[in-house]
Amino acid sequence: MAGGTTGALLYAVSAAVLGMLQFGFNTGVINAPRTFIENFIQEQNDLSPSLIFSVIVSVFAVGGMIGCPLASWLVETRGRKNALLINSFIGIIGTVFMGFSKVAYSVEMLIIGRFIIGINCGFATTASPTYVSEIAPVNLRGAFGTVNQLAVAFGMVGGQILGIDGILGSDSGWPWLLGLAIIPSALQCIMLPFAPESPRYLLLSVRDEEKARTALTKIRGTNQINDEINDMHIEDQATKEEDKFSIMDLFRTSSLRTPLLIGIVMHLSQQLGGINAVLYYSVTIFQSAGLELSVARLASIGVGSVLFVMALVSIPLMDRLGRRTLQLVGLGGMTVFSVLMTIAFFTYENNSTMSTFAVIFTFLYVAFFGVGPSSIPWMILSELFNQGARSAAVSVGALVNWFANFVVGLTFIPMSEALGNYVFLPYTILLILFFLFTFFKLPETKNRTIEEVTALFKK
Repeated sequence: MAGGTTGALLYAVSAAVLGMLQFGFNTGVINAPRTFIENFIQEQNDLSPSLIFSVIVSVFAVGGMIGCPLASWLVETRGRKNALLINSFIGIIGTVFMGFSKVAYSVEMLIIGRFIIGINCGFATTASPTYVSEIAPVNLRGAFGTVNQLAVAFGMVGGQILGIDGILGSDSGWPWLLGLAIIPSALQCIMLPFAPESPRYLLLSVRDEEKARTALTKIRGTNQINDEINDMHIEDQATKEEDKFSIMDLFRTSSLRTPLLIGIVMHLSQQLGGINAVLYYSVTIFQSAGLELSVARLASIGVGSVLFVMALVSIPLMDRLGRRTLQLVGLGGMTVFSVLMTIAFFTYENNSTMSTFAVIFTFLYVAFFGVGPSSIPWMILSELFNQGARSAAVSVGALVNWFANFVVGLTFIPMSEALGNYVFLPYTILLILFFLFTFFKLPETKNRTIEEVTALFKK
């Protein structure tokens, strides 16, 4: 069986992860132009600009909550490749609304555009990892899985760099900045028709072995694919013998409730540890730590860059140290640096050294997030459930993740106005709780088969 990378495989993976790049770009891009967007809101109506800006930020996650189940349905009914293609058109529609909102003097268009691009990104977070894991060779599945996280971080850095003053961080530039999101979606439209469909989907859902063999031969660059086709048949047989579980069954069945709870808490720890407060509002945070606006925008690029580097670093660590260890190290580090950030916020006045430390502590907080909590919640549910319950469990996890993302996006500005320098304290308390839960509840899944892991919960 061929287990290497080929041109066709790299092409297909690149086409798919453009959706994840879109997700990163739209998470990072909203940060820098906040002032200009709030001015635009103020010109249009009398409502509180910071409140409307919170809505613009968080409505993205409402779209995400719709995009996830939509993707789950379309990847099964239309196929992985066609679902991704449909989603690229959704992305183009969203960016047109955002890009033309200023010309049309319409805050509503901006909100609708963010909502539609949210659907596109929620869709991508479900459909892209599915497609990539199904076309990657087994021995490279972990490495290709982290390509999704790399694309998110890369998109985020791109959005933050383009948002600095000299480029598109200006009153006339911000609609262009948001409208540039059309590029990943347009590229996907062009690339996907030439990418192969998932051989697993063709064999197990369409029941067309000939097409599956053709696609797999193209992806592997060899016609020695019998072993892999046989493995799919074996898995198919095992799946038929397994019960299929709906989302409600997960809550009803005692042996599935515990792993589901673990998965949900892992997803909550990713969002409610406060990371999205930093990703959406890092410019605001750095300004409140005493930095000039232009310097704060430059510092925010560091946030995305740290995430990108940590995504690279965590690839080899994931299988060497294991998920549980990395999750604990990540949550522990985030807890420590969220406390140090709070201390720095209190002592920065007339003290430029502490302003610098506030930025350094923020970077280290983000670095520890990148060690484990950024990617493990997305992986762990696939490893805690067997085939029959996996897709229902992954859907629940994604929905919880986007809902928590929405809560953080909507509440951070009001919370920072109410709590001032103590704004990270609620996140610190939650991080401590998440650390304790992980320590006592999360089993190590490294080098264990799905059967061994699910057996732990049946005891």
